[in-house]
Amino acid sequence: MTPDRQAYVNAVVTNYLRLPGTPLRASRRDRRLAAALHDRGVPLRVVWAAFVIAAVRWAIRGPQQRTLETIRTLYYFLPAIDEVLDTSPDSDYVQYLSARLRPFVAEKERLLASAGGQALAHAR
Repeated sequence: MTPDRQAYVNAVVTNYLRLPGTPLRASRRDRRLAAALHDRGVPLRVVWAAFVIAAVRWAIRGPQQRTLETIRTLYYFLPAIDEVLDTSPDSDYVQYLSARLRPFVAEKERLLASAGGQALAHAR
């Protein structure tokens, strides 16, 4: 894997693991998908925006809405990535959603830290 490709995969996987509802470890399949996104030329800013949009939809639910199941794979975010590629949401809106997501990310980071750093070890 080239250094640029490896850095891209690491960035995608690290940010994926920080999201609420995602696993504490990335699977080989998740890493392969991150590499495929690189190969498709999907910019990191698009992946990040898709992560924010989909994670907000997952985490912030109305009282009448059912709680969604745990996100098991990076593949969960593919429709959001395609949506961002198709619609190019306003960056201010993505920043607003990111701010709404911050408490959930902070909680997930506490979980990752309490897992003793093992959670950040990536499956190879």
